[in-house]
Amino acid sequence: MTQTPIHPQHEMTILVVDDTPFNLTLMSAVLKKHYNVKEASSGVDALAMIRSGPMPDLILLDIMMPKMDGYEVCRQLKADPATANIPVIFLTANVSSDDEEKGFELGAVDYITKPIKQRVVLARIKTHLQLKASADFLEDKAAYLENEVARRSQEIEAIQDVTILAMASMAETRDNETGNHIRRTQFYVRALAEKLRQHPRFSSFLSERTINMLFKSAPLHDIGKVGIPDHILLKPGRFTPEEFEVMKAHTTLGRDAIINAERRLGISVEFLKYAKEIAYSHQEKWDGSGYPEALAGDAIPVSARIMAVADVYDALISRRPYKNPFPHDKAVEMIIEGRGSHFDPDMVDAFVELQDEFFAISQRYADSDADIEEKTRQIERMRST
Repeated sequence: MTQTPIHPQHEMTILVVDDTPFNLTLMSAVLKKHYNVKEASSGVDALAMIRSGPMPDLILLDIMMPKMDGYEVCRQLKADPATANIPVIFLTANVSSDDEEKGFELGAVDYITKPIKQRVVLARIKTHLQLKASADFLEDKAAYLENEVARRSQEIEAIQDVTILAMASMAETRDNETGNHIRRTQFYVRALAEKLRQHPRFSSFLSERTINMLFKSAPLHDIGKVGIPDHILLKPGRFTPEEFEVMKAHTTLGRDAIINAERRLGISVEFLKYAKEIAYSHQEKWDGSGYPEALAGDAIPVSARIMAVADVYDALISRRPYKNPFPHDKAVEMIIEGRGSHFDPDMVDAFVELQDEFFAISQRYADSDADIEEKTRQIERMRST
């Protein structure tokens, strides 16, 4: 069993506080073979000495002193966080039950009555120093463990972020959308979720933790596009009915890719729960006319409904090799037109209130001409191969 590390006695300091010179001399003689000893002849001097540092490991404190008695000294020590944990043992010639009760209420750890018995004094001091060392050790260990948990939690979050972004970037390299689409939709999702958190329909679901998970998961909404053939995925014009059926499979491919990743890990990963919902259901429509399951209304996961608004808005305002971007006002108008058919009505109402924030996000992470040209060149190279 691991023992609590305790400093050698000779390295520990005892402060003796007494207004009687004889008592100071006597206590010093008893203690100096075992400890560093400091002396103070009044409560005022003791406080000044303690506050100027270094602090003692334990204080032997006389009660009956002029100007400031031991009780007041103890009260001030315990009121200061810097000195509150220093063990205080009262020294007194006479002690009643009331005196003991008052001292313990102030935070003293023990009483020693005068005239002192050397072995009793040394035994009690040793006991309380060991208790203090054990308490300090446990406190330090608890602080270490807390810091270690926080550090490892940060590492896990970083791994989650890198995993999601790596998977999303893999899909983005094969798609006709730019990488900034991923960033924009992330922030749209968070803004919309935070707004909906105030709505009674969504307040119980959209906790701070859930919103953070949605923000992390949003980049994986189109991960399934990695499984769509290039001649369909990169087609600059409208899909034929047959091609559209193939394209619709990206929702199922995306969900299944995440499920397969979880199976290989052998566990269900919490932070991917919403990623699966978003990848699979963000193309569902409020009126049941979407895919892959033609879900309607509240049967569509909240995460997917939020993603639908974010994804469609960004698709409308973004330039693609096959289309020019719509102006922000036109995109807002088109989202409103989809209220109750494509989108959850309450989500559209929240979007309308947030439209200026959506526009600001779109400008903050806008695609540059160089981004679009580079993406176009990538697509042309992929088509040629």
